[in-house]
Amino acid sequence: MAELRKRGLSTAVISTESFVKLGKTQARVFGVPDLPLVLIPHPLGGISLEQVEGRAHVAIPQIAALIKEQLK
Repeated sequence: MAELRKRGLSTAVISTESFVKLGKTQARVFGVPDLPLVLIPHPLGGISLEQVEGRAHVAIPQIAALIKEQLK
């Protein structure tokens, strides 16, 4: 993701809320501190398909907002 961001492509990382600090740290270490994080509830593993779909519904508005921002 970092290399794509550095090349000017629109990118984001989807992460559960438990990994926000790690995601921000990794983005900074890899030289893209402005890399957007799309946050979904934790956990993602070991949950039902319906719960995964719920996580997607949380992510969609965030992704849409990022796309809108890029179109400005």
